[in-house]
Amino acid sequence: MRLTRFAPYLFVLLWSTGFVGAKYGLPYADPFIFLSVRVFIAAFILFIIARLLKTKILIGKQAISRSAIIGLFLHAFYLGGVFFAISQGVSAGVAAVITSLQPVFVSLLAVKILGEKLKAIQFVGLILGLIGVVLVLGPTFDSATSGIGIAGVFIALIGSTTATLLQKKIGGSIPMLAGTAYQYLASGSVLLVAALVTSGTHIQWNIHFIGAMAWLILVLSVGAVLLLMWLLNSGSAASVSSLFYLVPPATALEAFFLFGEKVNTQGFLGIGITALGVWLVIRSSN
Repeated sequence: MRLTRFAPYLFVLLWSTGFVGAKYGLPYADPFIFLSVRVFIAAFILFIIARLLKTKILIGKQAISRSAIIGLFLHAFYLGGVFFAISQGVSAGVAAVITSLQPVFVSLLAVKILGEKLKAIQFVGLILGLIGVVLVLGPTFDSATSGIGIAGVFIALIGSTTATLLQKKIGGSIPMLAGTAYQYLASGSVLLVAALVTSGTHIQWNIHFIGAMAWLILVLSVGAVLLLMWLLNSGSAASVSSLFYLVPPATALEAFFLFGEKVNTQGFLGIGITALGVWLVIRSSN
């Protein structure tokens, strides 16, 4: 089907804009309250969509608790870690490189936890993807990044890895719209507590912040996350996770066209190697 072939690349395109949205929005709001408001609004939108489509909203205690656990790792830990790190001065490039280690961890753990088989050519593809990402974003590393910010990125890495495995293992049977909405309710509550504990509740409502918020809610929290859930339910954890390798190169290209940030020859070489690696993983999993 055309949708099945096109969906992975649409996901990469949508997901890669998250760093752009963060760059626009974070100067006007503290990270945890920013995310809390974002996911609460996204939950409300998904419940409305589910109601209009006449799909289940009351999905049972077990499904709600499973959704809450997945949401805690995917939205509170992953997004919270990334936004906190960027707010502490970690560049989007460094954050992207570290979180792009996720496909390696997911693929190796999926063999044991999910019983998935990892072919030799897929392993080669994963290594090529990692090499390509480092080539693209290697020049962005510097010694000025804070230790607490880097710790936030590693928390994000743990969160995204765990959420991917949990969604594949226990989330496949949960109705997608309502399940994702409950993910947001749970993670939004945790993020709100984090904002209150850290006294980080400042939001400056202006056109730039509202624009960034609208984009992150509609394109990322609704569009990209629902697409991610669908991909995980219909494909292997390893093949879906490998798509995250394409996110940093896509972000680099977006920054080149939108902000004039230069991509050198090494960067373009890295983009090509990354694309080859992901193609090997996806092709071998079909």
